[in-house]
Amino acid sequence: MINWSDFSKIDMRVGTIISVNDFPEVRNPAYKLEIDFGTELGIRKTSAQITTVYKKEELLGRQIVAVINFPKKQIANFMSECLVLGAVDKKDVTLLHPGLKVANGLKIS
Repeated sequence: MINWSDFSKIDMRVGTIISVNDFPEVRNPAYKLEIDFGTELGIRKTSAQITTVYKKEELLGRQIVAVINFPKKQIANFMSECLVLGAVDKKDVTLLHPGLKVANGLKIS
């Protein structure tokens, strides 16, 4: 079990995917994403193993939820700057998103 103090350390925000590219350098199929988290936080990059559920065209302009306060992580030749959240069913990942369009950068609590 964690307490409220532990949970409150996780900085989850809403962002809009503005760029999607293939990531052939990794073992498991993935996309490289650029996500706009608004003027305060800016654009962050990440990779996501979401190729079994989403085509690149479906992701552009989609709002998602991501953790933005993890340390950067090297993945192959790419530096990931946030962690996109999703519901995982074996190799299928369904992205978490707000039900309505909201401002980029809004905090999840």
